[in-house]
Amino acid sequence: MITIDAIRAGLDQGEFFLEYLPVVRLVERHCVGAEALIRWRRPSGTVMPDQFIPLIEDTPVSGLLTYWVIETMAAELGEWLRVHEEAHLSFNVPPEILGRGGLEYAADKTGLALLRRQLILEVTERGLPDRLGLAALEAATHSGVRIALDDVMLGGANLAILSRCPLDIIKIDRSLVAQITADCPCPEWLGGLSALLQSTRLEVIAEGLENEIQVLALQSAGVSMAQGYYYSSPIPAEEFKRYYWCTRGRPSQTGDRS
Repeated sequence: MITIDAIRAGLDQGEFFLEYLPVVRLVERHCVGAEALIRWRRPSGTVMPDQFIPLIEDTPVSGLLTYWVIETMAAELGEWLRVHEEAHLSFNVPPEILGRGGLEYAADKTGLALLRRQLILEVTERGLPDRLGLAALEAATHSGVRIALDDVMLGGANLAILSRCPLDIIKIDRSLVAQITADCPCPEWLGGLSALLQSTRLEVIAEGLENEIQVLALQSAGVSMAQGYYYSSPIPAEEFKRYYWCTRGRPSQTGDRS
């Protein structure tokens, strides 16, 4: 049974690990970064985040797991990011910890604060940041960190967040991308997104890409980046480093062993 106490115990026992989902620029087909995804390896098998993240929302464990993610990212890819200044790394930040100081402390302690221009903080519409959280997002943006809104459905709730938060990137939910098919290469929402992109400075990452039809449709609408199994499944840090250079037609660099 999954409980908050079990999650705490799993963290103490080193059962959590990260995988990285590559993000690819559609035009060049080059990998430009990755999203860090948390996993839980229990004796009974790997537990995916949708099975335990809802349990820890608005609890102290939410902060503990987020700070663990930051420390692990720094250990696995911090030096690699220093060598590859063109690459980015994103991770999800629960709204309840924004503006409380812990995020900034963890970034400073691990050295990721020095790489802030390569970091993307992902927030979702599950909970709007409060006044302190919004102030923290503003401060992060001014320091060079980029902010992404995850799981965007292009509905009213998302648009309300777009008007309140200092966003740089929106991530289109996989359920919308799945609507792009050979029989329906340009669903209604795609035309609306194209119009939005022409009037804003926002970049877009499409989630859940599965085929070339979706690549071409998204590219023609002005979407710049995507992630999904069409390119790669989530992979460990060392495999991600190799994938990064493979998409650029070059072997792994010496610095990739860092």
